[in-house]
Amino acid sequence: MLQLSTIRQNPESIVERLALRGLDAAAAIQELLKADESNRKLRFDLEQQQAKANQLAGEIGQLFKSGQKDQAELKRQESADLKDSIKNLEQELASSDEQVKALLIALPNAPQLDVPKGKSADDNLCVLEWGSKPQLHSQAKPHWELASEYGIIDFELGVKITGAGFPVYKGKGAILQRALIQFFLNEAGKEGYTEMQVPHLVNADSGYGTGQLPDKEGQMYHAVLDDLYLIPTAEVPVTNLYRNTLLDHSELPIKNTGYTPCFRREAGSYGAHVRGLNRLHQFDKVEIVQIVKPQDSDATLESMQQYVQGLLQKLELPYRLLLLCGGDMGFTSAKTYDLEVWSAAQERWLECSSVSNFETFQTNRLKCRYRNEDGKTELAHSLNGSALALPRIVAALLENNQDETGIRIPSVLVPYTGFDRIEA
Repeated sequence: MLQLSTIRQNPESIVERLALRGLDAAAAIQELLKADESNRKLRFDLEQQQAKANQLAGEIGQLFKSGQKDQAELKRQESADLKDSIKNLEQELASSDEQVKALLIALPNAPQLDVPKGKSADDNLCVLEWGSKPQLHSQAKPHWELASEYGIIDFELGVKITGAGFPVYKGKGAILQRALIQFFLNEAGKEGYTEMQVPHLVNADSGYGTGQLPDKEGQMYHAVLDDLYLIPTAEVPVTNLYRNTLLDHSELPIKNTGYTPCFRREAGSYGAHVRGLNRLHQFDKVEIVQIVKPQDSDATLESMQQYVQGLLQKLELPYRLLLLCGGDMGFTSAKTYDLEVWSAAQERWLECSSVSNFETFQTNRLKCRYRNEDGKTELAHSLNGSALALPRIVAALLENNQDETGIRIPSVLVPYTGFDRIEA
């Protein structure tokens, strides 16, 4: 959630930054400021009347003590009328608070000024490409055919058990999954991230805190009876560890990692681009999350995306780094890099990671603050990144490393798998 104080101080800047998303937010900002002005007037009037009520209470007591009962009764009636007025003002203020909050929540995060202007993925900026795209043999197959041929992933069995988008990993396919998870967690540990094992269900407050609610409730699986949500990413529970928390500057940066399954309804997803592992309703992912001082968040974003690049290089996967345009960024992000791996058999790029700086958008919702070196309290900045999501990594590994007799396992994974090839 954007900070209301920031909008008050420089509404033109917020409008300019939101325009990078393709949004004309001038009217919405003016409506918010008008509601905020009315809200502040109501709050001032209420405080004045509350102060007057306290003053009257003292006067009534003195009048009774001095035997001036008639004057005391008049003051008592005035106090009763004032209490009714205060009650009405409190109700008006509560309604006004809700109006301001609703207008504020409807606004997405304001992109940083170096974010490319645009409305869709076509407007994203390719920052770099790494690695050589492999030349496959003439009988090369997409990963879903390889998975079936070598008996390592069963998509139909998943349909029988649950439905489409819930594959069953078997034998060396299951071992490869576990190997990747362990590899990613170990690498994060080397980078100074503390591993967290967190719940896979969260309450609505947690969904609100990181911005999934009320924006993405249609994409989340909802356990209605208990009003809990299956997590779409470990970002949600890991970041919410710091909800309603006051940190000391000496505790920052906080660097956490966690492996979880992720659950996404992906409503409306269909077509060739969702075949096999390209898009799932349940998948595994290792996430990295940082809570940092505001002045450090830009450099932290760069170091996080470089770290993810390093993982892809160790896996020997060709990839490209994209700086997302405003219109293709998530609702909560101020700046996002996507990393995409090359899928050789499909001849297309597959997104495998997003790394984002949320600035104060999440921490404002979370009430995650820290006491700075001057002893003042301010909002921290939050960042997160996929490091990495498994399905498209597995798809690229299978396709890019296939030959006529099997699939080669990258050398960095062999200590984790215990085998260097998948063969019939």
